[in-house]
Amino acid sequence: MDTQNPRQDRQTVMVVDDTPANLVLMNDLLQDQYTVKVASSGARALKIANSDKTPDLILLDIMMPDMDGYEVCRQLKTNPATRGIPVIFLTARTEEHDEEMGLEMGAVDYITKPISPAIVMSRVKTHLTLKASSDFLRNKNDFLEQEVQRRTAEVQRRTAELRDVQDVTILTMASLAETRDNETGDHIVRTQHYVRLLAEHLRSHPRFSDYLDDEMIDRLFKSAPLHDIGKVGIPDSILLKPGKLTAEEFEIMKTHTTLGKLAIESAETRLGKTVPFLQCAKEIAYSHQEKWDGSGYPEGLAGNAIPISARLMAIADVYDALISKRVYKPAFTHEAAMEIINEGRGFHFDPDVLDAFVAIEAQCRAVAEQHTNAEDT
Repeated sequence: MDTQNPRQDRQTVMVVDDTPANLVLMNDLLQDQYTVKVASSGARALKIANSDKTPDLILLDIMMPDMDGYEVCRQLKTNPATRGIPVIFLTARTEEHDEEMGLEMGAVDYITKPISPAIVMSRVKTHLTLKASSDFLRNKNDFLEQEVQRRTAEVQRRTAELRDVQDVTILTMASLAETRDNETGDHIVRTQHYVRLLAEHLRSHPRFSDYLDDEMIDRLFKSAPLHDIGKVGIPDSILLKPGKLTAEEFEIMKTHTTLGKLAIESAETRLGKTVPFLQCAKEIAYSHQEKWDGSGYPEGLAGNAIPISARLMAIADVYDALISKRVYKPAFTHEAAMEIINEGRGFHFDPDVLDAFVAIEAQCRAVAEQHTNAEDT
């Protein structure tokens, strides 16, 4: 047997009138279809309206001794908890300005006294239907806003996790190459900071401003550690040789640029699509040994044919190699390294990129000092 009380789901109408006979009349008229609450004063009406069971609609007499219906309506509409309750004024007044005043206060309708039962029932039904629709839309909107916020937070969390995984993967791959070389892990940290400092300095330069936006600078910073990833394919006998390489050995060493490009292209193939980040990493790995005058490798590119990303990486890589200790050479001082780099203007390096590096050399020196261990000096 269904034991649910059919009155529990009924909408609630509050009638406010200081005349007991009017309250009885309205209660008898409405009670078969609605839950009815009555209040004989404005103060009592406000108390009921602010209770846990807020009425769905209020039939409000204008003329009451403690406060008139206009003031009751004003207080209802200025309270966020009750401003959504539709108010219908009950009044014997028929002046047009009275109606205008009530509507300005926020009332939705007027019913004149003596009342017509049919009109009361029709108006109550109409405004309760409108309120139910409004409540549904508001609740739906609140739900959708909460759902959007929840999903946005989830996407942001997952994006952050993916970004962290990507960053760790990049550094792990780069460190793998470093462990086979005679360089230290600090090299990849230093060079990526040099590249970012260079990019930020050049972003307002007319030649580079279209390329160096926030997204690209972040991409360059994260791609830089992969510049020597191809060294994992170079034999130890060549990679770790303490002396000068023979011509044949140097040709093999030069293939680390191509090997790096092929490794990244293999990753793209597995993904089945081109990824902007990998495109940047591929440019850096393949072209960072090119020189401005065309004497570099692997393709002998010259001038603007060299990708901007590779031009930035080239000077960052050379500077760090000069100031770092290697098995085949001691570490140069910052001043000596800058002197050598300046000699490469228009020969090894893009002149504008070199000028930018000179402008930020103090910052690069600070990065080098911050990320240097005993093995580098």
